[in-house]
Amino acid sequence: MNRIIIFLILSSIVLLGADAISGEVEKQALNMSAIVMFLIFVGATLGITYWAAKKTKSAKDFYTAGGGITGFQNGMAIAGDYMSAASFLGISGLVYMKGYDGLIYSIGFLVGWPIILFMIAEPLRNLGKYTFADVASYRLQQTPIRTLAASGSIATVVLYLIAQMVGSGKLIQLLFGLSYEMAVVLVGVLMILYVAFGGMLATTWVQIIKAFLLLSGATFMAIAVMAHYDFSFGSLFTHATELKGEAIMSPGGLVSDPISAISLAIALMFGTAGLPHILMRFFTVNDAKEARKSVFYATGFIGYFYILTFIIGFGAIVMVFQKPEYLDAAKHAVDGTFPILGGSNMAAIHLSHAVGGDFFLGFISAVAFATILAVVSGLTLAGASAISHDLYASVFRKGRVDSMTEMRVSKMATIALGIIAIIVGIAFENQNIAFVVGLAFAIAASANFPILVLSMYWRKLTTRGAVIGGALGLGSAVLLVILSPVVWKSILGNAEAIFPYEYPALFSVTLAFVATWFFSITDKSQAAKDEQELFDAQFIRAQTGIGAEGASSH
Repeated sequence: MNRIIIFLILSSIVLLGADAISGEVEKQALNMSAIVMFLIFVGATLGITYWAAKKTKSAKDFYTAGGGITGFQNGMAIAGDYMSAASFLGISGLVYMKGYDGLIYSIGFLVGWPIILFMIAEPLRNLGKYTFADVASYRLQQTPIRTLAASGSIATVVLYLIAQMVGSGKLIQLLFGLSYEMAVVLVGVLMILYVAFGGMLATTWVQIIKAFLLLSGATFMAIAVMAHYDFSFGSLFTHATELKGEAIMSPGGLVSDPISAISLAIALMFGTAGLPHILMRFFTVNDAKEARKSVFYATGFIGYFYILTFIIGFGAIVMVFQKPEYLDAAKHAVDGTFPILGGSNMAAIHLSHAVGGDFFLGFISAVAFATILAVVSGLTLAGASAISHDLYASVFRKGRVDSMTEMRVSKMATIALGIIAIIVGIAFENQNIAFVVGLAFAIAASANFPILVLSMYWRKLTTRGAVIGGALGLGSAVLLVILSPVVWKSILGNAEAIFPYEYPALFSVTLAFVATWFFSITDKSQAAKDEQELFDAQFIRAQTGIGAEGASSH
């Protein structure tokens, strides 16, 4: 059966490629160096998937790579999982457009990691098994808590997938000559292959390879830019302000009021600690010590990378802006501005050509594609585990299911998520990617983070409080985004937004915490008392790891 599926999927890739080459070349010149490197990467990762599939024998292998990943390897894989297309293409594009204010996103994405290091990683590894819902439901009622946690996870995963699929479609459309729809289908098919057959082991090594390539490529780009200015930041910034004005060195271009600034900061900081595909990675290491090492290494890699994106963004200003070869001539002729081909998200891609020619453009293009594949694989695995482990095995079957059946359901969920990702990726072709990623972080911060951290550190948390608080956090985050200017005005075309701010996290996260607190302290049921009495045993295991290795959630 597996061989038949592999044959059909690989056949579809070949047919897609043949159709694209025959029908789309006339529209866009092919970048042959990019295609060669892209094929090398795909071939190498499919080889990894074949190797991993032979080693993946149990549910533990599928979900956590058997717990045999080292702290350094996991830190590299976490960095690969977290440094998404939104990070590489989006933040460098924001710096290219807004200058100094691009730092808001790069620093915001980074500051959540100390929270994970000091509050989340060790207890999570000691209490959990496959997903963060294992931790949230450790002493609370399984069915409602796992249902809530899985809902938050799936909502976050799907929204994050939309951004990655749209990014991949646009990238390949610009660089490889494929149509947008075929590009999205290709990514979806490869994603299904990696996850369904290779599980966490294949996903981990795809992420490690991608992180190494991305860090190497970004380092070369940053060094090449700085070499033009004798490694003087002053000279770089002076030239950039001469081209775009002194406004690019001043704050206020992205976030114009204090409430929006605080709300965005809360979403990025707490959202990181609630992303299911990041939290899931801490179960792949052997113990809590390796989990802490993972965060330490990941924080270093990610922090270094975001410094590079700032240099890359300013490098694009001085080496891409107003250059005819990177200019969208049609739009320039209409409005007199200087839009670059593919939009601002392609600033880093054009800079790679400016500093390294066609060959380096091919390398960075293939790395950007690898970035998207690695992230969507991690997201899909997290979503599939929420469906199979949290909903199917724990809620519907009440734990009465063997690991092979659970793995089979997970693979079916992977295929379903892949199909959904392809459909929504095509449907959301023209949506704002940064906005969708922001919504994913807001939901993670509002629905996942409060329940996770309170379940580990607050004795009085009850099932009633967690369910009501988490549901209100999830619902309010989605509702406020719909009523915000981004959706209510820009997308739906209304004259005035009902909710005046673009970022809902300040309100939705606050509501989640307050509602969880209130409905927990007012819960006087016997079940609530029993749950509170279990806290001491849970806290000891969370901090010491006693009973963690090889134990189930209860």
